Amino acid sequence: MTQREPVGGTNRYRQAAFLSGAAHIRQLPPDQGREVAFAGRSNVGKSSAINTITGRRGLARASKTPGRTRQINFFRLDETRHLVDLPGYGYAKVPEAMRRAWGTMMEGYLRQRQALQGAVLLMDARRPLTPQDRQLVDWCRATGLAFCVVLTKCDKLSRNLARDARRETLQRLMESVDVASRGNRAPAREGDGGGTGDEEVILFSALRGEGIEDVRQCLDRWLAWESCPEPRVCPT
Repeated sequence: MTQREPVGGTNRYRQAAFLSGAAHIRQLPPDQGREVAFAGRSNVGKSSAINTITGRRGLARASKTPGRTRQINFFRLDETRHLVDLPGYGYAKVPEAMRRAWGTMMEGYLRQRQALQGAVLLMDARRPLTPQDRQLVDWCRATGLAFCVVLTKCDKLSRNLARDARRETLQRLMESVDVASRGNRAPAREGDGGGTGDEEVILFSALRGEGIEDVRQCLDRWLAWESCPEPRVCPT
């Protein structure tokens, strides 16, 4: 598959390189600097998205068997900045005990990681906001973590249907803000979209190169390559 690079500008993400993998919270690298995590269901196109955004084909390797990726993978951008690839979720044939273990590891990472500044939540444009997707949105909002929703594989829809999918996803996110606000939720950091209902929804296609710059702008902000809020403080 050809990955199209937008015309103009410099791709600072091309310097990404694999750093380490962690199969357990205790194996995570030191909790310092700034990180942005990529999360989504198995087969949502997460590896393709990471490779396209960085311009590094093969950086994030997709397993031929859904649900086989069992660790959190870290990619180094520089001394203080990292991208993080979380295990895919929602694959029905994975044993229940394994699903629970992954869920515990992912929730622990999302809730406790001080270096984590934002999350890219990838969802299939043809069926966004599954129950597992909603749980991940709730986790982000509960900790005041900034996130954007990236609707992958939008090239498999007509332009009109893709726009409709984005509009509907935005509406459903807005409707869920009031419900979430009645629960226990950490205060969002001003201006970062962390649980405020101002989350971005981006149409993305690795095949057409659509949405790459929009995602990079989110990464730039969270990784402090642009003006960025103070480092995240996790709730106690």
